[in-house]
Amino acid sequence: MNEKKTSFASDYEEGAHHTIISNLNRTNLLKTAGFGQDEFSEAARKKIRDACKTSEADISFMVGGTQANFVVISALLKSYEGVIAADSGHINFREAGAIEATGHKVLTLPHVDGKILAGDVKLFVEDFYANELHEHMSVPGMVYISQPTEYGTLYTLEELRKLSTVCREKNLALYVDGARLAYALAYPRNNVTLKNLCELADAFTIGGTKCGAFFGEAVVTRKNLIPHFTTIIRQHGALLAKGRILGVQFYTLFTDDLYMKIGRRAIDTADKIRDEIKKQGFELYVDTPTNLIFVTMTETQARKLSEHIAFRTWEKLPPDKVVVRLATSWATKDNEVEVLLNELRRLKFV
Repeated sequence: MNEKKTSFASDYEEGAHHTIISNLNRTNLLKTAGFGQDEFSEAARKKIRDACKTSEADISFMVGGTQANFVVISALLKSYEGVIAADSGHINFREAGAIEATGHKVLTLPHVDGKILAGDVKLFVEDFYANELHEHMSVPGMVYISQPTEYGTLYTLEELRKLSTVCREKNLALYVDGARLAYALAYPRNNVTLKNLCELADAFTIGGTKCGAFFGEAVVTRKNLIPHFTTIIRQHGALLAKGRILGVQFYTLFTDDLYMKIGRRAIDTADKIRDEIKKQGFELYVDTPTNLIFVTMTETQARKLSEHIAFRTWEKLPPDKVVVRLATSWATKDNEVEVLLNELRRLKFV
């Protein structure tokens, strides 16, 4: 029997926070209305609005991140419009063409540590309309970003404000994918709050799947932004009949600031790993502040590491190096970190 590897492959491998499990068990046999019209979902919406410090937001619950992305993006765009995103963006890089399958093109821009710049968005739109053949091209209709990004980096408040300003000047919707938002909020020097997201974005998601829930994403949109949004969600097969399972989970995450606290464990363990990586003389490919760690090593070292540690190979660097991605989570254990640290120490001599 093969030895089970210690896994740092992703931040959604564990189940759910014990408080969620307790509350799901406690409410399991209650009879409630379906499709998110239950009292738990309504209470969760109120808690999220309170956390966002607004009463002017519509909140819907969906099962997964890809599902939320293609439903929101296709609902916001006209049939002939596309969505601007970083070439490393999740909708372009990891979602199997889900956006294109809805009939909307992903219009990519080069990323800077996972982020796109407001000036690049502005130039892209201006160049599009300056092109005499633009009537034959997919029209830019919105901007997609992630917070944190796919490289674990964070948009600052100033960067987000600049993007929001450009989007409003150019009549583009701004959508923020918050699949890992708990890990952004947990970073001590993060200065983008839920309130900021409500003010500066047209829509954003609050991830549960990667942040302590069994599954689920909360979609927050400006009030009345998308008419008949529930109908659109159902048309896409994304309306869960037992919606209260999502409601209970998000009610729990937004009780006693659990969502704001839950990411701290991931940040602390990631910081410990990053410190050891630097101590052992490895190079961080991107020095991220959140729960994703990108380290450059030789193919031989990566192969040796894979004997005991599960991780993602992010990209190859010629001639013989790779970028290894390690992910901590809200549930990462101290003994798992120690196993990884010991393996990194051994790799120094490989």
